[in-house]
Amino acid sequence: MPRGELTTRRQEAVRAWTSFVEHGDALEPIVRPEILTSWTRSVKANTVDVKEAPLVDEDEIRSIWRGSPLQVAVENVEQELRRTAEDGDLVIAVTDADTRILWTYGGRVMRRKAETVNFVAGGRWDDESVGTNALDLANRLAEPAMVFSAEHFAPIVHNWVCWAAPVHDPVTGAKLGVIDLSTTWDRTHPIGLATARVMARLIETALPHSSQHPSALEATHEPGLVMTLLGTAETYLDGQRLLLNRRQTEVLALLALHPEGLSLEQLHAMLYGDQAITFSTLKAEVSHLRAAVGGQLGSRPYRLLMPVATDVDHVLALLRRGDVAAAVDAYGGDLLPGTNSPALSELAEYVAVAVREALLANPQPDAVVRYSELAPYDTEVLEVCLATLQRISGQPHPAVPLLKGRLAVARR
Repeated sequence: MPRGELTTRRQEAVRAWTSFVEHGDALEPIVRPEILTSWTRSVKANTVDVKEAPLVDEDEIRSIWRGSPLQVAVENVEQELRRTAEDGDLVIAVTDADTRILWTYGGRVMRRKAETVNFVAGGRWDDESVGTNALDLANRLAEPAMVFSAEHFAPIVHNWVCWAAPVHDPVTGAKLGVIDLSTTWDRTHPIGLATARVMARLIETALPHSSQHPSALEATHEPGLVMTLLGTAETYLDGQRLLLNRRQTEVLALLALHPEGLSLEQLHAMLYGDQAITFSTLKAEVSHLRAAVGGQLGSRPYRLLMPVATDVDHVLALLRRGDVAAAVDAYGGDLLPGTNSPALSELAEYVAVAVREALLANPQPDAVVRYSELAPYDTEVLEVCLATLQRISGQPHPAVPLLKGRLAVARR
Protein backbone atom coordinates (compact mmCIF):
# COMPACT_ATOMS: atom_id res chain seq x y z
CA MET A 1 0.00 0.00 0.00
CA PRO A 2 1.40 3.45 -0.91
CA ARG A 3 2.74 5.46 2.03
CA GLY A 4 0.15 8.18 1.48
CA GLU A 5 -2.76 5.75 1.75
CA LEU A 6 -1.22 4.16 4.84
CA THR A 7 -0.84 7.56 6.47
CA THR A 8 -4.47 8.42 5.73
CA ARG A 9 -5.58 5.07 7.12
CA ARG A 10 -3.56 5.68 10.28
CA GLN A 11 -5.03 9.18 10.73
CA GLU A 12 -8.56 7.76 10.41
CA ALA A 13 -7.76 5.09 12.98
CA VAL A 14 -6.39 7.65 15.42
CA ARG A 15 -9.44 9.88 14.92
CA ALA A 16 -11.82 6.98 15.53
CA TRP A 17 -9.92 5.86 18.63
CA THR A 18 -9.87 9.39 20.04
CA SER A 19 -13.60 9.76 19.49
CA PHE A 20 -14.29 6.46 21.24
CA VAL A 21 -12.03 7.19 24.21
CA GLU A 22 -13.27 10.76 24.72
CA HIS A 23 -16.94 10.47 23.73
CA GLY A 24 -17.79 6.77 23.42
CA ASP A 25 -18.54 7.35 19.72
CA ALA A 26 -16.91 4.74 17.47
CA LEU A 27 -17.32 6.64 14.17
CA GLU A 28 -18.84 3.73 12.31
CA PRO A 29 -18.23 2.41 9.66
CA ILE A 30 -14.56 3.32 10.08
CA VAL A 31 -14.22 0.93 13.03
CA ARG A 32 -14.67 -2.74 12.29
CA PRO A 33 -17.28 -4.53 14.48
CA GLU A 34 -14.73 -6.86 16.08
CA ILE A 35 -12.52 -3.89 16.98
CA LEU A 36 -15.43 -2.00 18.52
CA THR A 37 -16.45 -5.05 20.56
CA SER A 38 -12.90 -5.41 21.82
CA TRP A 39 -12.60 -1.67 22.59
CA THR A 40 -15.78 -1.90 24.64
CA ARG A 41 -14.40 -4.85 26.56
CA SER A 42 -11.00 -3.18 26.93
CA VAL A 43 -12.26 0.13 28.31
CA LYS A 44 -13.95 -1.70 31.18
CA ALA A 45 -10.70 -3.33 32.26
CA ASN A 46 -7.94 -0.90 31.24
CA THR A 47 -6.97 2.72 31.15
CA VAL A 48 -5.43 4.17 28.01
CA ASP A 49 -2.23 5.04 29.83
CA VAL A 50 -1.19 1.40 30.28
CA LYS A 51 2.58 1.30 29.83
CA GLU A 52 3.22 -2.40 29.31
CA ALA A 53 1.57 -5.79 29.37
CA PRO A 54 1.46 -7.50 32.78
CA LEU A 55 3.85 -10.40 33.24
CA VAL A 56 3.05 -13.91 34.42
CA ASP A 57 5.39 -15.53 36.92
CA GLU A 58 8.51 -16.65 35.09
CA ASP A 59 8.52 -20.13 36.63
CA GLU A 60 4.88 -20.64 35.67
CA ILE A 61 5.52 -19.78 32.03
CA ARG A 62 8.62 -21.96 31.97
CA SER A 63 6.66 -24.94 33.32
CA ILE A 64 3.88 -24.41 30.75
CA TRP A 65 6.34 -24.15 27.87
CA ARG A 66 8.92 -26.78 28.79
CA GLY A 67 8.21 -30.05 26.99
CA SER A 68 4.82 -28.87 25.71
CA PRO A 69 3.61 -29.81 22.21
CA LEU A 70 4.01 -26.16 21.18
CA GLN A 71 7.64 -26.14 22.29
CA VAL A 72 8.30 -29.34 20.35
CA ALA A 73 6.69 -27.85 17.23
CA VAL A 74 8.38 -24.45 17.49
CA GLU A 75 11.79 -26.06 17.97
CA ASN A 76 11.16 -28.15 14.85
CA VAL A 77 10.48 -25.07 12.70
CA GLU A 78 12.43 -22.46 14.67
CA GLN A 79 14.89 -21.79 11.86
CA GLU A 80 12.06 -20.87 9.50
CA LEU A 81 10.39 -18.65 12.12
CA ARG A 82 13.64 -16.85 12.88
CA ARG A 83 14.38 -16.31 9.19
CA THR A 84 10.92 -14.82 8.66
CA ALA A 85 11.39 -12.44 11.59
CA GLU A 86 14.83 -11.33 10.45
CA ASP A 87 13.93 -10.91 6.78
CA GLY A 88 10.85 -8.80 7.57
CA ASP A 89 12.16 -7.12 10.72
CA LEU A 90 9.21 -8.61 12.58
CA VAL A 91 8.75 -9.81 16.11
CA ILE A 92 7.08 -13.23 16.16
CA ALA A 93 5.28 -14.53 19.24
CA VAL A 94 3.65 -17.84 20.11
CA THR A 95 1.08 -17.88 22.92
CA ASP A 96 -0.88 -20.45 24.87
CA ALA A 97 -4.68 -20.70 24.77
CA ASP A 98 -4.93 -17.91 27.39
CA THR A 99 -2.94 -15.48 25.19
CA ARG A 100 0.13 -15.63 27.40
CA ILE A 101 3.30 -15.36 25.32
CA LEU A 102 5.43 -18.50 25.57
CA TRP A 103 8.09 -17.79 22.93
CA THR A 104 9.24 -14.79 20.91
CA TYR A 105 11.91 -13.92 18.41
CA GLY A 106 12.44 -10.54 16.81
CA GLY A 107 14.42 -8.72 14.21
CA ARG A 108 16.91 -6.18 15.53
CA VAL A 109 14.59 -3.15 15.60
CA MET A 110 11.35 -4.83 16.58
CA ARG A 111 13.00 -6.85 19.33
CA ARG A 112 13.87 -3.65 21.21
CA LYS A 113 10.39 -2.20 20.70
CA ALA A 114 8.80 -5.43 21.93
CA GLU A 115 10.84 -5.51 25.12
CA THR A 116 9.70 -2.01 26.12
CA VAL A 117 6.03 -3.12 26.26
CA ASN A 118 6.57 -6.65 27.62
CA PHE A 119 5.86 -8.30 24.29
CA VAL A 120 8.06 -11.08 25.63
CA ALA A 121 7.71 -14.54 27.13
CA GLY A 122 5.37 -14.23 30.10
CA GLY A 123 3.48 -11.19 28.77
CA ARG A 124 -0.31 -11.35 29.04
CA TRP A 125 -1.85 -10.12 25.79
CA ASP A 126 -5.56 -10.78 26.27
CA ASP A 127 -7.52 -7.56 25.72
CA GLU A 128 -8.60 -7.38 29.36
CA SER A 129 -4.91 -7.16 30.32
CA VAL A 130 -3.55 -4.78 27.71
CA GLY A 131 -6.43 -3.83 25.42
CA THR A 132 -7.38 -4.68 21.85
CA ASN A 133 -4.72 -6.54 19.85
CA ALA A 134 -4.47 -9.17 17.11
CA LEU A 135 -3.37 -12.00 19.42
CA ASP A 136 -6.53 -11.69 21.51
CA LEU A 137 -8.81 -11.34 18.49
CA ALA A 138 -7.37 -14.40 16.75
CA ASN A 139 -7.70 -16.37 19.95
CA ARG A 140 -11.28 -15.28 20.69
CA LEU A 141 -12.58 -15.52 17.13
CA ALA A 142 -10.60 -18.67 16.23
CA GLU A 143 -9.64 -17.07 12.91
CA PRO A 144 -6.79 -14.90 11.58
CA ALA A 145 -6.93 -11.27 12.67
CA MET A 146 -5.13 -8.01 11.92
CA VAL A 147 -4.98 -4.92 14.12
CA PHE A 148 -3.54 -1.76 12.58
CA SER A 149 -2.09 1.22 14.42
CA ALA A 150 -4.72 2.95 16.60
CA GLU A 151 -7.10 0.03 16.25
CA HIS A 152 -5.08 -1.15 19.23
CA PHE A 153 -6.69 0.15 22.41
CA ALA A 154 -3.40 0.93 24.15
CA PRO A 155 -1.38 3.84 22.68
CA ILE A 156 1.85 1.98 23.49
CA VAL A 157 1.26 -0.10 20.34
CA HIS A 158 -0.38 2.53 18.11
CA ASN A 159 2.80 2.47 16.03
CA TRP A 160 2.40 -1.27 15.38
CA VAL A 161 0.56 -3.46 12.94
CA CYS A 162 -0.05 -7.06 14.04
CA TRP A 163 -1.24 -10.15 12.22
CA ALA A 164 -2.18 -13.27 14.19
CA ALA A 165 -3.58 -16.72 13.43
CA PRO A 166 -4.79 -19.46 15.79
CA VAL A 167 -2.89 -22.73 16.18
CA HIS A 168 -4.95 -25.90 16.64
CA ASP A 169 -4.04 -29.51 17.21
CA PRO A 170 -4.75 -31.06 13.77
CA VAL A 171 -5.82 -34.35 15.38
CA THR A 172 -8.08 -33.25 18.24
CA GLY A 173 -8.96 -29.77 17.03
CA ALA A 174 -8.04 -28.35 20.44
CA LYS A 175 -7.03 -24.69 20.53
CA LEU A 176 -3.39 -24.46 21.55
CA GLY A 177 -2.74 -20.74 21.15
CA VAL A 178 -1.86 -18.23 18.44
CA ILE A 179 1.12 -17.06 16.44
CA ASP A 180 1.52 -13.32 15.92
CA LEU A 181 3.69 -11.30 13.53
CA SER A 182 4.18 -7.65 14.41
CA THR A 183 6.04 -4.69 12.91
CA THR A 184 5.64 -0.92 12.61
CA TRP A 185 2.47 0.44 11.01
CA ASP A 186 4.31 1.91 8.02
CA ARG A 187 5.47 -1.58 7.01
CA THR A 188 1.91 -2.86 6.60
CA HIS A 189 1.75 -5.32 3.71
CA PRO A 190 -1.19 -7.16 2.10
CA ILE A 191 0.46 -10.55 2.60
CA GLY A 192 0.88 -10.07 6.36
CA LEU A 193 -2.27 -11.97 7.28
CA ALA A 194 -1.52 -14.72 4.78
CA THR A 195 1.96 -15.07 6.26
CA ALA A 196 0.47 -15.49 9.74
CA ARG A 197 -1.78 -18.24 8.39
CA VAL A 198 1.18 -19.99 6.78
CA MET A 199 3.23 -19.79 9.99
CA ALA A 200 0.32 -21.24 11.97
CA ARG A 201 0.01 -24.16 9.54
CA LEU A 202 3.77 -24.65 9.71
CA ILE A 203 3.60 -25.05 13.48
CA GLU A 204 0.56 -27.34 13.24
CA THR A 205 2.34 -29.68 10.83
CA ALA A 206 5.33 -29.81 13.21
CA LEU A 207 3.23 -30.74 16.25
CA PRO A 208 3.49 -34.22 17.75
CA HIS A 209 0.66 -36.49 16.71
CA SER A 210 -1.45 -35.50 19.70
CA SER A 211 -1.41 -32.47 21.95
CA GLN A 212 -1.95 -34.54 25.07
CA HIS A 213 0.92 -33.98 27.46
CA PRO A 214 3.10 -35.57 28.74
CA SER A 215 1.94 -38.67 26.85
CA ALA A 216 0.10 -39.08 23.59
CA LEU A 217 -2.29 -41.69 22.24
CA GLU A 218 0.11 -43.45 19.91
CA ALA A 219 0.90 -46.81 21.42
CA THR A 220 3.37 -49.62 21.21
CA HIS A 221 2.95 -52.96 22.95
CA GLU A 222 6.34 -52.93 24.65
CA PRO A 223 6.54 -52.62 28.46
CA GLY A 224 8.91 -50.14 30.05
CA LEU A 225 10.79 -47.48 28.13
CA VAL A 226 11.35 -47.82 24.38
CA MET A 227 13.46 -45.19 22.62
CA THR A 228 14.06 -44.68 18.91
CA LEU A 229 17.12 -42.46 18.51
CA LEU A 230 18.38 -43.28 15.03
CA GLY A 231 16.84 -40.94 12.48
CA THR A 232 13.58 -39.76 14.06
CA ALA A 233 13.55 -39.59 17.86
CA GLU A 234 10.50 -41.11 19.55
CA THR A 235 10.01 -42.29 23.12
CA TYR A 236 7.35 -44.60 24.55
CA LEU A 237 6.68 -45.44 28.17
CA ASP A 238 4.49 -48.49 28.78
CA GLY A 239 3.08 -48.14 25.29
CA GLN A 240 2.30 -44.43 25.49
CA ARG A 241 4.31 -41.91 23.50
CA LEU A 242 6.08 -39.28 25.58
CA LEU A 243 6.31 -35.75 24.22
CA LEU A 244 9.79 -34.57 25.19
CA ASN A 245 11.83 -31.60 24.12
CA ARG A 246 15.28 -32.10 22.67
CA ARG A 247 17.23 -31.69 25.90
CA GLN A 248 14.95 -34.10 27.77
CA THR A 249 15.40 -36.64 24.98
CA GLU A 250 19.17 -36.28 25.23
CA VAL A 251 19.18 -36.77 29.02
CA LEU A 252 16.86 -39.76 28.77
CA ALA A 253 18.95 -41.26 25.95
CA LEU A 254 22.13 -41.03 28.02
CA LEU A 255 20.42 -42.71 30.96
CA ALA A 256 18.88 -45.38 28.73
CA LEU A 257 22.27 -46.15 27.21
CA HIS A 258 23.90 -46.35 30.66
CA PRO A 259 21.57 -48.60 32.69
CA GLU A 260 24.14 -48.82 35.48
CA GLY A 261 23.46 -45.16 36.20
CA LEU A 262 25.41 -41.90 35.99
CA SER A 263 26.53 -39.47 38.65
CA LEU A 264 25.57 -35.81 38.35
CA GLU A 265 29.11 -35.00 37.24
CA GLN A 266 29.18 -37.78 34.64
CA LEU A 267 25.80 -36.83 33.19
CA HIS A 268 26.79 -33.16 33.08
CA ALA A 269 30.02 -33.94 31.20
CA MET A 270 28.26 -36.24 28.73
CA LEU A 271 25.46 -33.76 28.09
CA TYR A 272 27.21 -30.39 28.09
CA GLY A 273 30.94 -31.12 27.75
CA ASP A 274 32.85 -27.98 28.71
CA GLN A 275 29.90 -25.60 28.20
CA ALA A 276 29.43 -23.13 31.06
CA ILE A 277 26.16 -24.62 32.29
CA THR A 278 25.52 -25.08 35.99
CA PHE A 279 24.73 -28.30 37.81
CA SER A 280 21.50 -26.70 39.02
CA THR A 281 20.35 -26.34 35.40
CA LEU A 282 20.90 -30.05 34.86
CA LYS A 283 19.12 -30.89 38.11
CA ALA A 284 16.11 -28.90 36.91
CA GLU A 285 16.13 -30.80 33.60
CA VAL A 286 16.22 -34.12 35.46
CA SER A 287 13.42 -33.00 37.76
CA HIS A 288 11.14 -32.22 34.80
CA LEU A 289 12.11 -35.49 33.16
CA ARG A 290 11.37 -37.44 36.35
CA ALA A 291 7.83 -36.04 36.28
CA ALA A 292 7.45 -36.99 32.61
CA VAL A 293 8.37 -40.64 33.31
CA GLY A 294 6.11 -40.93 36.31
CA GLY A 295 8.87 -40.78 38.90
CA GLN A 296 10.73 -43.78 37.50
CA LEU A 297 14.10 -42.04 37.58
CA GLY A 298 16.34 -42.67 40.54
CA SER A 299 19.14 -40.52 41.89
CA ARG A 300 22.66 -41.00 43.30
CA PRO A 301 23.34 -42.20 40.68
CA TYR A 302 20.74 -41.08 38.18
CA ARG A 303 19.28 -44.23 36.65
CA LEU A 304 16.06 -45.43 35.07
CA LEU A 305 13.87 -47.70 37.21
CA MET A 306 12.06 -49.54 34.42
CA PRO A 307 12.95 -51.95 31.58
CA VAL A 308 14.69 -50.04 28.78
CA ALA A 309 15.17 -50.79 25.07
CA THR A 310 16.76 -48.58 22.41
CA ASP A 311 17.25 -49.01 18.69
CA VAL A 312 20.95 -48.17 19.22
CA ASP A 313 21.48 -51.24 21.39
CA HIS A 314 19.43 -53.33 18.95
CA VAL A 315 21.49 -52.30 15.90
CA LEU A 316 24.79 -52.87 17.70
CA ALA A 317 23.65 -56.29 18.93
CA LEU A 318 22.74 -57.31 15.36
CA LEU A 319 26.14 -56.15 14.10
CA ARG A 320 27.89 -58.19 16.80
CA ARG A 321 26.00 -61.27 15.58
CA GLY A 322 27.00 -60.54 11.99
CA ASP A 323 23.40 -59.98 10.87
CA VAL A 324 24.21 -57.04 8.62
CA ALA A 325 20.94 -56.98 6.69
CA ALA A 326 18.83 -56.86 9.86
CA ALA A 327 21.11 -54.21 11.35
CA VAL A 328 20.70 -51.97 8.30
CA ASP A 329 16.93 -52.49 8.36
CA ALA A 330 16.89 -51.36 12.00
CA TYR A 331 19.23 -48.43 11.34
CA GLY A 332 17.07 -45.36 10.78
CA GLY A 333 19.88 -42.88 10.22
CA ASP A 334 22.16 -40.69 12.29
CA LEU A 335 21.69 -40.69 16.05
CA LEU A 336 19.92 -37.47 17.13
CA PRO A 337 21.25 -35.32 14.27
CA GLY A 338 22.50 -31.94 15.45
CA THR A 339 22.94 -32.94 19.09
CA ASN A 340 25.40 -30.85 21.10
CA SER A 341 26.02 -33.62 23.58
CA PRO A 342 29.65 -34.77 23.18
CA ALA A 343 28.82 -38.29 24.39
CA LEU A 344 25.89 -38.68 22.00
CA SER A 345 27.88 -37.17 19.11
CA GLU A 346 30.65 -39.70 19.73
CA LEU A 347 28.14 -42.55 19.89
CA ALA A 348 26.47 -41.33 16.69
CA GLU A 349 29.79 -41.53 14.86
CA TYR A 350 30.52 -44.95 16.32
CA VAL A 351 27.19 -46.42 15.18
CA ALA A 352 27.39 -44.85 11.72
CA VAL A 353 30.93 -46.12 11.15
CA ALA A 354 30.05 -49.57 12.48
CA VAL A 355 27.14 -49.94 10.05
CA ARG A 356 29.22 -48.68 7.15
CA GLU A 357 32.20 -50.93 7.89
CA ALA A 358 29.89 -53.94 8.23
CA LEU A 359 28.56 -53.25 4.73
CA LEU A 360 32.04 -52.81 3.27
CA ALA A 361 33.03 -56.18 4.75
CA ASN A 362 29.80 -57.88 3.67
CA PRO A 363 28.09 -55.78 0.97
CA GLN A 364 24.74 -57.54 0.77
CA PRO A 365 22.94 -55.90 -2.18
CA ASP A 366 19.53 -55.37 -0.61
CA ALA A 367 21.11 -53.98 2.53
CA VAL A 368 23.28 -51.63 0.47
CA VAL A 369 20.23 -50.37 -1.43
CA ARG A 370 18.53 -49.66 1.90
CA TYR A 371 21.67 -47.98 3.27
CA SER A 372 21.99 -45.80 0.16
CA GLU A 373 18.60 -44.28 0.97
CA LEU A 374 20.02 -43.06 4.28
CA ALA A 375 23.53 -42.16 3.00
CA PRO A 376 23.01 -41.38 -0.70
CA TYR A 377 26.50 -39.91 -1.24
CA ASP A 378 28.52 -42.77 0.20
CA THR A 379 29.92 -43.92 -3.16
CA GLU A 380 32.48 -46.33 -1.69
CA VAL A 381 29.84 -48.68 -0.29
CA LEU A 382 28.01 -48.68 -3.64
CA GLU A 383 31.22 -49.31 -5.60
CA VAL A 384 32.32 -52.17 -3.34
CA CYS A 385 28.92 -53.82 -3.65
CA LEU A 386 28.86 -53.52 -7.46
CA ALA A 387 32.39 -54.86 -7.72
CA THR A 388 31.45 -57.83 -5.55
CA LEU A 389 28.39 -58.57 -7.69
CA GLN A 390 30.45 -58.44 -10.89
CA ARG A 391 32.66 -61.23 -9.57
CA ILE A 392 29.67 -63.47 -8.95
CA SER A 393 28.79 -65.70 -11.90
CA GLY A 394 25.26 -66.35 -13.04
CA GLN A 395 22.33 -64.04 -13.56
CA PRO A 396 22.77 -60.32 -12.75
CA HIS A 397 21.42 -59.40 -9.35
CA PRO A 398 18.16 -57.37 -9.54
CA ALA A 399 19.69 -54.74 -7.24
CA VAL A 400 22.38 -53.80 -9.80
CA PRO A 401 20.29 -51.22 -11.72
CA LEU A 402 19.29 -49.57 -8.43
CA LEU A 403 22.88 -49.48 -7.22
CA LYS A 404 24.12 -48.02 -10.50
CA GLY A 405 21.39 -45.41 -10.45
CA ARG A 406 22.29 -44.39 -6.91
CA LEU A 407 25.97 -44.23 -7.85
CA ALA A 408 25.29 -42.05 -10.88
CA VAL A 409 23.30 -39.58 -8.77
CA ALA A 410 25.92 -39.53 -6.02
CA ARG A 411 28.69 -38.71 -8.52
CA ARG A 412 26.96 -35.69 -10.00
